[in-house]
Amino acid sequence: MFKLNETDKKWVDEIWSRIDAKLEYVAPLNKDKIPYITVDGVYNNMAEDDITWWTNGFWPGLMWLMYVGTKKEIYREAAERAEELLDGAFSEYERLHHDVGFMWLLSSGVNYRLFGGKKSKNRLSLAADILSGRYNPDGRYIRAWNEDKVGWVIIDCMMNINLLYRASEIYDDPRFRKTAMHHADTVMRTHIRPDGSANHIVDLDPDTGEAVEAFGGQGYGLGSSWSRGQAWALYGYILSYIHTGKAEYLDTAKRCANYFIANVCDDWLPRADFRSPAEPVIYDSTAGACAACGLLEIARNVPEHESGMYLNAAMELLKAMEREFCDWSREEQGILLMGTEAYHSRPERKHIAIIYGTYFFTEAIYKLKGFDMLFW
Repeated sequence: MFKLNETDKKWVDEIWSRIDAKLEYVAPLNKDKIPYITVDGVYNNMAEDDITWWTNGFWPGLMWLMYVGTKKEIYREAAERAEELLDGAFSEYERLHHDVGFMWLLSSGVNYRLFGGKKSKNRLSLAADILSGRYNPDGRYIRAWNEDKVGWVIIDCMMNINLLYRASEIYDDPRFRKTAMHHADTVMRTHIRPDGSANHIVDLDPDTGEAVEAFGGQGYGLGSSWSRGQAWALYGYILSYIHTGKAEYLDTAKRCANYFIANVCDDWLPRADFRSPAEPVIYDSTAGACAACGLLEIARNVPEHESGMYLNAAMELLKAMEREFCDWSREEQGILLMGTEAYHSRPERKHIAIIYGTYFFTEAIYKLKGFDMLFW
């Protein structure tokens, strides 16, 4: 449990109640959907548009957060329905990718840990096999995407490897854990810069694992600092520390976190890229929500004299975004607005409600409420 003052406790309780009130209304409206973004306030449906889409685990994950926090069956039903819909992705095997962790860890992984169902365990096993099958043993990395990008490695995958840690726990099989750690070690060397910022994409030599070329990816450009990538890095490394106890992962998480904090502490509203031109101002609330979750886990895992800085930063991010970016009305099904897919996305994919933004915002409040089941 985090040490919050009475004012902050009251704020957390109020926001949790608001989230519950809104999602209790929104969940039945989307019972046969897997939402990604809202269009005119209404969630689209990736179960129809693209069942292999990388974000398809965040809706069931959001529903599981609410079920664990409230025990309301409406949330369990929505989560299990989305998990069933995701079965269609397994028949699209050639289109699956490194993001199977996002897809099945938050859906089948949580379901299995809560209820022990055989179907959920099988789904989790299939996803872990798919992800570990992307591992290059010579380069010691998990490759991103498909096509001919044999050496491409992206910072996002630091979140997906948690699927492998969980698979090792469930099956008592160290292969998965070792694969995840090899990948984390490689990314620590090739993606994390000395100042704690992170490259989004690095092309590695598939025979040696040495960096060949970096790319700007979803950020402003080469050498820039895509904020959601920084969040993937700081949260990803603290999670790897939690799963392994390897001190270098905690040190890396702290460096990435310190960099993130230094770049948002003026107003606590994250830009889409921390090294982009001052104008136009492009926000990405999803980066702040994900970072807040990571900051809270860092706060749990450092000495007390350090913990307060990370807890305070998480609270400042969440309060600022709730004040400026959240919509509690019934006219908008999303909660956290102002998410941006990528710095150079077309206008209709900037400053919108994206499902993983609402997921991470809710996860952060869930942590602050004292619910201690870690989904990752």
